[in-house]
Amino acid sequence: MISSSAGLVTGLTTAALVTIGVLAHQASVGAPADLDRTGASSSPAPGAPKAPRDRRHPGALPAGSGRGERVVYSVDDDRVWLVGAGDRVRRTFEVTPSTVDPSPGGYTVTSRSNRITGSDGVPVEHVVRFTSTGGVVIGFSAAVDGSTAKPDPGERTGGIRESRADGEAMWEFATIGQQIVVVR
Repeated sequence: MISSSAGLVTGLTTAALVTIGVLAHQASVGAPADLDRTGASSSPAPGAPKAPRDRRHPGALPAGSGRGERVVYSVDDDRVWLVGAGDRVRRTFEVTPSTVDPSPGGYTVTSRSNRITGSDGVPVEHVVRFTSTGGVVIGFSAAVDGSTAKPDPGERTGGIRESRADGEAMWEFATIGQQIVVVR
């Protein structure tokens, strides 16, 4: 007979594996069509043409930025879109980019912190991290004092700064596992 603690461990392990499977499926359903199974994107290389934009509406969601609920970040336009169900844009806003850009492709939110000190020494809140590049962790955050000054170009930082109001909206929307799509 299996002891009750062994049965509990087996049950918890099974529940965890099912949860991971469901989350993986949900992430794959909303992933951009050009995202392959390894997580590498066939998105254009830096310097290649950007995703098509509606020239009459510069804040319009870029074409080819995926489907489903997601955060879209354009490194060329320094803009973020919070996209809800039915591909409805809930909010869009400008950001101040970090000195290290993420590569175009699909990511998920991997960690969050309510309030910390950023890599540039600035106290920040509502930190939403989704990748790292060359040892620099990249994510969205809002300076506690509300500033959105451009970072020192001589420093390697990964904090994409947003206003405090936009940071709060991102915090509410982008929970662990939320899809992030980076486009040029």
